[in-house]
Amino acid sequence: MDAQSSAKVNTRKRRKEAPGPNGATEEDGIPLKMPRCAIGLRQPAPFSDEIEEDFSKPYVRVTMEEASRGTPCERPVRVYADGIFDLFHSGHARALMQAKNLFPNTYLIVGVCSDELTHNFKGFTVMNENERYDAVQHCRYVDEVVRNAPWTLTPEFLAEHRIDFVAHDDIPYSSAGSDDVYKHIKEAGMFAPTQRTEGISTSDIITRIVRDYDVYARRNLQRGYTAKELNVSFINEKKYHLQERVDKVKKKVKDVEEKSKEFVQKVEEKSIDLIQKWEEKSREFIGSFLEMFGPEGALVHSCSSPAVGPSSCDMQDSAPAWPDKWCHICTQGPNQ
Repeated sequence: MDAQSSAKVNTRKRRKEAPGPNGATEEDGIPLKMPRCAIGLRQPAPFSDEIEEDFSKPYVRVTMEEASRGTPCERPVRVYADGIFDLFHSGHARALMQAKNLFPNTYLIVGVCSDELTHNFKGFTVMNENERYDAVQHCRYVDEVVRNAPWTLTPEFLAEHRIDFVAHDDIPYSSAGSDDVYKHIKEAGMFAPTQRTEGISTSDIITRIVRDYDVYARRNLQRGYTAKELNVSFINEKKYHLQERVDKVKKKVKDVEEKSKEFVQKVEEKSIDLIQKWEEKSREFIGSFLEMFGPEGALVHSCSSPAVGPSSCDMQDSAPAWPDKWCHICTQGPNQ
């Protein structure tokens, strides 16, 4: 990886004065956000047979040391990477990104094998050769695409395309009667290793589809594909339609259950709220009653307080006679 690419990623040794986005620091090893840039490729990579090459200058390979140090702009390091690139995915793109960033000044040539070669040496593909050519053409790291690339690289092919290095993962690739088709490239010092992306491959994607075949068959039937197009038998087609109806009923039942749960929960919340309010009002009512009629209530104090104003004799003479039972209540309290 060159200095420019490595500068984009923080290392644990470097320290940053202020935190980055979302409080991230360089010690976290999280790439900082880059400024928005409008520069980008507007055309797909051209095919090699469409490019007019200048063969006036002799082809002289650069060494690994010269390539790593950097070459003039007019003489980029020509790196070649080949493959099948069926169901082009992020693993393919990452491998090509690594090949593009092997040296400071890299011109990446990508070879894509034809259907005939691939079917003979590796097996059947999902995408045909034209679809695979087109997918690689639109990868941002690719500068040139070689159609009908050879399975084994010959000195004539390397010289024709003026290739300096060949990029591929370092795992021996046994095929076409050889333990490693890149063995002679490694011995010539032209091999530049890249790393595979774990967890993603064309075989993994096909395995997922095969494993969940019924799900994808039902999905495409819903989207308007016919059973004939999907190679689905009449019985399986009816089975998928029945499963679809059953799933719809299950979904409706589940929706009703969820709505019922929400309704019951709201009723419980309302009931709890009403009970709490009723308890509060009850306590207020009882408190008010005790303030008026309790042993220390206002009514008892008003009956037992001494007279103020005219003499007690005058009050006794002028006041009406209280029945004995009311005086007993006032002096003793309602509960005694």
